[in-house]
Amino acid sequence: MEKKSRVYIAGHAGLVGSAILRKFQKEGFKNLIFKSRQELDLLDQKAVRDFFSREKPEYVVLSAARVGGIKANSAYPADFLYENLEIQNNVIWSALKNDVKKFLFLGSSCIYPRECPQPMKEEYFLDGKVEPTNEGYALAKIAGMKLCEKICDQYGKTFISCMPTNIYGENDNFDQNSSHVIPALIGRMHEAKINNLPEVVIWGSGVSRREFLYVDDLADALHWLMENYDEKRFLNIGTGEDVSIKELAEMIREIVGYGGELVFDVTKPDGMPKKLLDVSKINALGWKHKTSLDEGLKMAYKHFLDSDKKNNEN
Repeated sequence: MEKKSRVYIAGHAGLVGSAILRKFQKEGFKNLIFKSRQELDLLDQKAVRDFFSREKPEYVVLSAARVGGIKANSAYPADFLYENLEIQNNVIWSALKNDVKKFLFLGSSCIYPRECPQPMKEEYFLDGKVEPTNEGYALAKIAGMKLCEKICDQYGKTFISCMPTNIYGENDNFDQNSSHVIPALIGRMHEAKINNLPEVVIWGSGVSRREFLYVDDLADALHWLMENYDEKRFLNIGTGEDVSIKELAEMIREIVGYGGELVFDVTKPDGMPKKLLDVSKINALGWKHKTSLDEGLKMAYKHFLDSDKKNNEN
């Protein structure tokens, strides 16, 4: 890519998209294209087609998606499946029809089989059934990755995919009804601290293990892929390290400064028992994460405080 290339970042206002935008701006790209949901509804096929025909982006990174934690995925599986399929199909096909030079699609580590061997290698993709609590989202992501792969096969285009692990950091969603585990725990423990609540209840047993990547590290990896990787076979993106949900909760409690008790509700689902990516391929090619979990959690809490202060002032 050249610095003057027209690069469309779909979903620039979200957690991942905003980090991608920051990264590309930092790298000196001058013709970045991004639209708010009000300006361009990616669920509207005609609007997306017209946008691509008018703007003619040369490169596209698709980070737009309907996302959420285990609670939201369990409550709205049809919405997650439909909306993500619609967004993906509209953007990917319009990119193909408008001769985009390179396209990058973001999958998700949750689409690996529930009983997947650990750490999860790229070749384990589609080797078993996905976790039921996020099946709708997972099926959509699988379809998007496969569509890009088949476009490579049939049309010879550079439409690549990657498989990020769980992401957190600046501009995260702290809505307790739809957030992922890190922002959910940060928000609830901060509230409990402020209100001097004796305990915080956490879904599940706390024994399931997860891997977490700071969002700016993901943006760095995506920029690296756009500059250096052209293969149709997707790559995992993560840290190669995991923690139990209980260990994570203890880390967040210490960072927030909450002194109450952590209570694990075993009547609620744990999700996959373990979800750790094998990142040896992307590491061998030259990319590796930079931010430790402890450092990332401290930055995430600072961003939460800044956001909370801004909201209160408004």
